[in-house]
Amino acid sequence: MAETITMPDLGFDASGGVLTYWLKGVGDSIQAGEPIAEIESDKVTLEVESPSAGVMLELLIQPGQNAPVGAPMARVGAAHELSDERPSGVLAAGMPASPTQDSSPAPKARLETGTKSGHSEMSPRADDADVARGAHPAARSDFTRPAPMDGALATPIARRMAQEHNLDLTQVTASGPGGRILREDVERHLAQSGPGATAVAGLPSGHQQGAVGVAPRGQPSSGFTEFGDFANSTVASPLRRAIAQRMSQSKQSIPHFYITSSVSMDDALALRKQINAALSADEHVTVNDLVMKATALALRDFPNLNASYVDDHIVYHPEINVGAAVAVEGGVLTVVNRQTDRRTISDIARSNRAMIQRARAGKVKPEDVTGGTFTISNLGGYNTDHFAAIISPPQAAILGVATAKETAVVVSGQVVARAVMQVTISADHRVTDGVECARFLQRVQGLLESPIKVLLE
Repeated sequence: MAETITMPDLGFDASGGVLTYWLKGVGDSIQAGEPIAEIESDKVTLEVESPSAGVMLELLIQPGQNAPVGAPMARVGAAHELSDERPSGVLAAGMPASPTQDSSPAPKARLETGTKSGHSEMSPRADDADVARGAHPAARSDFTRPAPMDGALATPIARRMAQEHNLDLTQVTASGPGGRILREDVERHLAQSGPGATAVAGLPSGHQQGAVGVAPRGQPSSGFTEFGDFANSTVASPLRRAIAQRMSQSKQSIPHFYITSSVSMDDALALRKQINAALSADEHVTVNDLVMKATALALRDFPNLNASYVDDHIVYHPEINVGAAVAVEGGVLTVVNRQTDRRTISDIARSNRAMIQRARAGKVKPEDVTGGTFTISNLGGYNTDHFAAIISPPQAAILGVATAKETAVVVSGQVVARAVMQVTISADHRVTDGVECARFLQRVQGLLESPIKVLLE
């Protein structure tokens, strides 16, 4: 029986996403879990995986088209369900249909194109002469997007990888339909060329022609600031713009307050050392994993901090899903560990490691970045004494974690050295108050200073 694949929830209040590229065409065989498309929102570019094996029966939206969360994107089923007639929506992987090739009404499940539905118009069809020569429309118009300044057709993930490695995409051999460069092409080129290969000639690192977020040389400046014109400025990336919008919204609409506590981490660090001695290097537990588990256990006792303020209501979330802020190229993403309070510390560590690797490789899954009810922002690896984070709407609080530093403290009248870590909660005063947050921090502190409880509860 055919299964419909829909636009996933991309998180960050995104109402939908843009299909940037089909990785599979109609009639192609598909394995369960195999990527079939790339989509993007303001914050992420990710691959959509097929939930089941079969054959691609139908592609329901065009590359370059915006679709809301939950909208049908494609149908996967058995080979015998494949129609003899190619569907009008898309001809092949990455290839938009010509409007004149199929004038039959679209099936009900299909998203309509055009301004009435709020989606983008179809890209103009290829010249008849071009079609006769077999020219691929993707090689001509790059769908509805402006032609890239470097002249290279590439998927968003491939282009981002090239920017990270200062790589000239015009030197990469493409294997995708219509001469499109895929992620695998960039990986293969880097492996063959070695480090530092093929930077764009004449441009410094990070300022390649056509790079996202960089004003190309020779482009007229569009305005002036007190520091001069915009000729030497960079255009904020979609990720940075999304962060700017959300953080501005948070500070303007959420009445933040902050409380800091000191946690003695000696016993937690000793326990972590014992745990890791019994594990392989790729299974090691981090300090952040311990903090995440302790936080999740504490949230059981303080449901107001695992809630959201929405339309004069306090909405209590049925699960405790703790997110971890992750530094990625050009900004920050939050990956979410679901049902954190119910998971073992080793399970939390494995899940966090996998999601962080995907986030930094530009391969996040929708479930990696959605559903968070509380966030931890840990700068412990950067020699920080203290910091207060900004709440991520619609959550009610966020915990900022600094570095555990050897500090002189007084214990039973004696000055001794202890590994002390500062933790700061930023909380929404519409949902909670100072005493409740102070008690929450006491609970987190108690768990981390007697860390065996983190393993037993």
